[in-house]
Amino acid sequence: MEYSLPGFVGAFVGVVIGVINYGVVISLVEARLRKLDRSNTPVEREEFEHKLSLMRRIVLGIDVVAFSMVGYWFGRAIGG
Repeated sequence: MEYSLPGFVGAFVGVVIGVINYGVVISLVEARLRKLDRSNTPVEREEFEHKLSLMRRIVLGIDVVAFSMVGYWFGRAIGG
């Protein structure tokens, strides 16, 4: 498999877009989830925070992988 410079530039741009998307999506989703939080005890609150942290990591991973793949493909399609 041959790698191309335009593909890598596209992947880099895709990662940047993915990180921006992550910031927007996480801020909206986390704000909504915090409004719905019904934790009564410190243990429940800790579990809620742990789940939010896990969600942040999963969304970041998916965003970076998906957007870099699309960026690489787009860079190859346009730049060769």
